[in-house]
Amino acid sequence: MLDLFSDNVQIWKPKLPDAELYYISNFWSKIEADLLFNNLNNEIPWKHDPITVFGKKYLQPRLTSLHSINNQTYKYSGITMKSEPMSPTLLDILTKLKTLEQHEFTSVLLNKYRNGKDSNGWHSDDEKELGKNPIIASVSLGAERFFHLRHKKNKQERHKIKLAHGSLLIMGGEMQHHWQHQIAKTQKQIGPRINLTFRKIMV
Repeated sequence: MLDLFSDNVQIWKPKLPDAELYYISNFWSKIEADLLFNNLNNEIPWKHDPITVFGKKYLQPRLTSLHSINNQTYKYSGITMKSEPMSPTLLDILTKLKTLEQHEFTSVLLNKYRNGKDSNGWHSDDEKELGKNPIIASVSLGAERFFHLRHKKNKQERHKIKLAHGSLLIMGGEMQHHWQHQIAKTQKQIGPRINLTFRKIMV
């Protein structure tokens, strides 16, 4: 079902069990999204950290950076990320997010997918630092990629959403308890994508 949010902006709210999710394909215009992508691509101190999988370390198949308003660290998959300050560009994005989602976001994890070989495996954003039912606001800039979803118990509940340049996806409710998501590799020749996931990290 599509509901009008403002002029030419539509919110899609799929009916998913055990989850709250909505998606806006054009939360930013193409001109705005192009500017944000270029600013972030050049300003962010991108890192290529190793990740531990079954006791072995590998370089993550993407670049990352963590930023927060209160110098909080974030731990996942054996990595402890130290945060950088929020840049003016990130603060501008956060300000617009709050016109739609009045949530106390404190941090943003950025992922840069350099090409179709970069990916993010199946996972839930369920680290204890995020609290019981975290709200995650995901911003996509650059090349379109499919966002895959699967229910942890009901194997028939599998979905995918093509995340557009300038789009916003928000996950809430009990979604992180019952669902996993991923950005899969693709053989297609595609350009870089920057994803920002805003969240509140509990002190």
